[in-house]
Amino acid sequence: QVQLVESGGGLVQAGDSLRLSCAASGRTLSNFAMAWFRQPPGKEREFVAVISAMGGSTTYAGSVKDRFTISRDNAKKMLYLQMNSLSFEDTAVYYCAATARGIAITGLTKRNVFDYWGQGTQVTVSS
Repeated sequence: QVQLVESGGGLVQAGDSLRLSCAASGRTLSNFAMAWFRQPPGKEREFVAVISAMGGSTTYAGSVKDRFTISRDNAKKMLYLQMNSLSFEDTAVYYCAATARGIAITGLTKRNVFDYWGQGTQVTVSS
């Protein structure tokens, strides 16, 4: 079992930056690949970024590539998402997720492969 708690969301203006954090507790974090998903208002939850268990590999959604950076600190049991050049379209509830299934990173873009989820943190970007 692992428990996840996101923080760092808020109201920002277009063009601003924001850093989300996800604190994990429970099992050793290095056993888990971790990801960020987001759910815009009125839409389905969508993949944002994923990082492998030891942090050596990452994958991003096309809409955030070159603007967002996912990182992790296994010793501190933390996951991060640095978001730059935010736009109105980035407005969403952001969730961190974890999985210990051992799936290759190319398969870790689907919600159903993640077993543990945080409660979400709201990011609102004003245009």
